[in-house]
Amino acid sequence: MATLRDIKRRITAVKNTKQITKAMKMVAAAKLRKAQTRMLEMRAYADKMNSVIAGLSGESESLHPLLTVRSRKTVEVIVMTSDRGLCGAFNSNILKTAARFIAELKQEGFNVSLNVVGKKAFDYFKRRNVPMRKTWTGLSGKGIYSDVQKVAVDVIDNYINETIDEVFLIYNEFKTVMAQKVTTAKLLPVAPMETSGEKTEMPASFIYEPSREDILNQLLPKNIEVQVYRSILESQASEEAARMTAMENATQNADEMIGRLTLQYNKARQANITKELMDIVGGVEALK
Repeated sequence: MATLRDIKRRITAVKNTKQITKAMKMVAAAKLRKAQTRMLEMRAYADKMNSVIAGLSGESESLHPLLTVRSRKTVEVIVMTSDRGLCGAFNSNILKTAARFIAELKQEGFNVSLNVVGKKAFDYFKRRNVPMRKTWTGLSGKGIYSDVQKVAVDVIDNYINETIDEVFLIYNEFKTVMAQKVTTAKLLPVAPMETSGEKTEMPASFIYEPSREDILNQLLPKNIEVQVYRSILESQASEEAARMTAMENATQNADEMIGRLTLQYNKARQANITKELMDIVGGVEALK
């Protein structure tokens, strides 16, 4: 049975842990506000740029290398996780989805090229001896465009050189502070806009200067960079939201544990007091 001193030490340790988790929650909340603002601004820009590129590629007479659809032999999967932990199931959900997606691709007979962003993904696949074509760490929490641009340029070069035939992104899309959705999105080849069977008004006829092909040559690589950057920002906002929720739950659990330990301490103290009183009463009775 634990002594009063042991219980008191445990209460002190849990209180110290509670202070840490409470501070981490406040830090994550402050970072989340900034990350969420950047993510929402980039989301609108990326969606609009994606639609413009899809429209231009659908009207283009000649195909850009990034629009070329080849027979799938090697599929690259870019897995985005965080560099740090203490964010609940944020990383584990992504890694489970990635492992399942990679297994499905291998069952279909495709070669899988793995490109990981984040130390957690690197450690996960390294422990399982899964070969990785490229690894990127230190991007989580920064969101610097020049760093993310290197990831996109590497993917573009390998796609144009036909080292890889298709590229997918797996990341956490920010929905709300309490919910993040693991998303698997196709990055390359860029899909042209599909026309639906519904009757729509004829789009306006634009005259492009320079030509439509020249515009595509400039915008297509930039669009890949923007989409990768958007995924990084989505992942960053989701990470801070998950960490804030995890630290809030940890703080609540600490409060509950302190309550249980305090009750246990009071019961043990009362038992000691009762025992001492019984010893005193027994001693008095023996003297009579």
